[in-house]
Amino acid sequence: MDNVRGSRHNVREVETIMLQPLPEIAESINDAICHELSMWPEDANDLLLIVEAISRGDLKWVLVACAKAVSENNLLLARWCMGELRGMVSISGAPIQRLGAYMLEGLVARLAASGSSIYKSLQSREPERYEFLSYVYVLHEVCPYFKFGYMSANGAIAEAMKDEERIHIIDFQIGQGSQWISLIQAFAARPGGAPNIRITGIGDLSVLVTVKRRLEKLAKKFDVPFKFNAISRPSYEVEVPNLDVREGEALGVNFAYMLHHLPDESVSMENHRDRLLRMVKSLSPKVVTLVEQECNTNTSPFLPRFFETLSYYTAMFESIDVMLPRNHKERISIEQHCLARDVVNIIACEGAERIERHELLGKWKSRFSMAGFEPYPLSSIISATIRALLRDYSNGYGIEERDGALYLGWMDRVLVSSCAWK
Repeated sequence: MDNVRGSRHNVREVETIMLQPLPEIAESINDAICHELSMWPEDANDLLLIVEAISRGDLKWVLVACAKAVSENNLLLARWCMGELRGMVSISGAPIQRLGAYMLEGLVARLAASGSSIYKSLQSREPERYEFLSYVYVLHEVCPYFKFGYMSANGAIAEAMKDEERIHIIDFQIGQGSQWISLIQAFAARPGGAPNIRITGIGDLSVLVTVKRRLEKLAKKFDVPFKFNAISRPSYEVEVPNLDVREGEALGVNFAYMLHHLPDESVSMENHRDRLLRMVKSLSPKVVTLVEQECNTNTSPFLPRFFETLSYYTAMFESIDVMLPRNHKERISIEQHCLARDVVNIIACEGAERIERHELLGKWKSRFSMAGFEPYPLSSIISATIRALLRDYSNGYGIEERDGALYLGWMDRVLVSSCAWK
């Protein structure tokens, strides 16, 4: 019983933090709105439609109406919508209510021109690293998005390196290094013995130490000759000398869920996104793997970007809801720490402060082609392996193979794309 009370208290505490009240609005707000809107009949029509949407509980419609008011700098209507939305969203409710809570926070921050400070405050609320990693682990287990990306990339690397005796893999965002566990095991089982493997991991120093120890222990267990090179610096600061590329080693480069964090020509004259691709091409890699969210939020104006975010993350939250019961004690923390910050950043921030800048695969293909790469089509064996993986998940997930790339989606919405280049 104490645990139940504690969980309820935690939910209320998080909701208090995430749904802080708006600045006080005068009690006569309705009269003021009616007076203001009487001067703009089209806005009055909008208000009637919003009232109807509220009465039928159409949260999506009201979120869009609020975003439209924000985009038009209609402060009165925007604040009124936000006040109504407060009673419609909940981080412990249905998927759209949970997502709506975070999207509302993004709208509030944008209206107050405090996107950066809100985003930083979300960062400051992050739990201890071990606790955060436990949330990431649960998300990895209940949703196939990461496994899809890692399996498809590993399949392309294994296929490209099947006859190589000395292999160097550069991972530009290695995270916990989980992707390479299965690949090391696969190479260990190769007829004729395992090749010499060297992995260069780019990431946070404290994590890299753990990853190095973990992968070295695994390689020793499976009798795989293995070395790990750690680079603790932002990926956009990495230069060729840092990578220690050696003659006689077949090179593979992995971009998993990281390129969208780099600013492009719309943000910086340095255009780190294209610069990094050109640098990697200069290393003559045998294969380069790309895994990205299939979402268009990079250069889109605010309102279309809001629509895209609503569509994309609705599918994401609905897929989590199917796999993770609403009464799961860690679900709120998982969504808050693994997804909410991204949503707020996309909605509230602009310029260099907006680091969540996703692009569709078509745009990534253009960038890779301009950097001099050619497609490396993923084999049917990889797609068959992933289809087998999806049998352990809801039948709402689907995989599509198109133009040498793989797409993973939930219902009718594609969420992740994976491809390879040479």
